Amino acid sequence: MGSVYRRILKSPDHKSFFLFGPRGTGKTSWVKSHFKNSLYLDLLEAEVFVDLTLDPGLLEKMIPEGFCDWIIIDEVQKIPALLNEVHRLIESKKYRFVLTGSSTRQLRKKGVNLLAGRALTYSMHPLTAIELGTDFDLDFAIEYGLLPSLHAEPDPKKYLQSYVKTYLQEEVLHEGITRNLGAFSRFLASASFSQGSVLNYSEVSRDCGSDRKTTMGFFDILEDLLLAHRIPPFTKRAKRKLVSHPKFYFFDVGVYKTLRPKGPLDSPEEIGGIALETLFFQNLLALNAYFNGEYEIFFWRTATGLEVDFIAYGPKGIFAFEIKRGKQVRSSDLKGLKAFHEEYPMAQLFLVNGSKYRSTEGDVHILPMHDALIHLPEILGLS
Repeated sequence: MGSVYRRILKSPDHKSFFLFGPRGTGKTSWVKSHFKNSLYLDLLEAEVFVDLTLDPGLLEKMIPEGFCDWIIIDEVQKIPALLNEVHRLIESKKYRFVLTGSSTRQLRKKGVNLLAGRALTYSMHPLTAIELGTDFDLDFAIEYGLLPSLHAEPDPKKYLQSYVKTYLQEEVLHEGITRNLGAFSRFLASASFSQGSVLNYSEVSRDCGSDRKTTMGFFDILEDLLLAHRIPPFTKRAKRKLVSHPKFYFFDVGVYKTLRPKGPLDSPEEIGGIALETLFFQNLLALNAYFNGEYEIFFWRTATGLEVDFIAYGPKGIFAFEIKRGKQVRSSDLKGLKAFHEEYPMAQLFLVNGSKYRSTEGDVHILPMHDALIHLPEILGLS
């Protein structure tokens, strides 16, 4: 399915690069369609994996004599030692490599060769509203997320359940990241209740029955597997007392909703509101990456509870986004934005909600969610 929709990601013409992203975001489909005459080596293939694990030097022998096109190595994190050989071949043979990966855990270890600037780094995300174009369905996206394969699946819910299980088995268990798969499974469910919230590690620890150090390690694992993000609070030149802990999000709204246990006391409005917030965040993150945006993404929250969901801070300014599910604008929806504006009067303010039409309320631009997602690059001055 990855080739059905035109992806925004653009690659360099001549320089080798890493392409990181969670499984199922379309990395393989993109590289195969983008580099049609390439040599493709998949480290998920048992024979290729075993051969190159035993002798990374075999890589050179797998490349035809005189080959001058791109060489794709899929899931390169499976054999970190292979990067030494890649480095040598870039230097000695001037080969160009595309190195994809769905985990950075092994590659972050001390002593792993990350090619010392000889390769750029790019990221692949779930689909965006812009990439889907007229096929973008806001209700579907909030319910199931934006993983590319969903649009070819007869049962999106079943696909997501299988996706989560595959990640647990293949990435966590097979890589030996943690031997206690049951504890990690309980942690995933517990972490889903922290979606869109300021992290309280002690609370999550109590909920999943692990000690604080183990729990913090589990959050590190999620980030290493590219399954989640922790965004820091915006504290630049702060005048008020602010929270210091990060805010947490799984990378895709469909994955979040699949992991989150639901009971009779759960409010559909609460889950729906967090889902909408997640959908905006994953689009913001992807578009900032694809359009070479230089924005850092934060949230803002005072010790007294005033909050703005997302702050995009970069050379082109400060953009503050508050996400609400409701169709009507309430005064409480604007409190955080107005408080932020008092401290940062140069900031541009946006309330993104369920309304049908654009409007303004003082200094606040009010945008329907669909409109905001389609026009995010224009709003942020990305090109």
